[in-house]
Amino acid sequence: MNIKAFAEQTGVSAHTLRYYEKIGLLQVQRNQSGHRVFSDKDLEWITFILRLKDTGMPLQHIIEYAEFRAQGDSTMAERQRLLQQHRDILQARIARELEHLQVLDNKIGYYRQLTGKG
Repeated sequence: MNIKAFAEQTGVSAHTLRYYEKIGLLQVQRNQSGHRVFSDKDLEWITFILRLKDTGMPLQHIIEYAEFRAQGDSTMAERQRLLQQHRDILQARIARELEHLQVLDNKIGYYRQLTGKG
């Protein structure tokens, strides 16, 4: 698929896709005319990139992961290490957010008792 269709399907702008290619996150094939051609594998990869971004992984770490990925199976341990580190950070952040949620729920419950609403 071309860049316009890929951008529409992924929700990532063509500009951002070109940038991702420039910084090494995407390794896009080109047709005989030199136009980018995206595959289902590219779709799976960009989906994973977006998930890493959504979970707060810094772009530099995503680039590092992509570099290891491009080097092949010999870098599986490094990729696992990066993902494990990110998972640990994410898990700690989720725990903090759950604590914040509990405090808010307690405060809301307090106000419900005082106002009789709830």
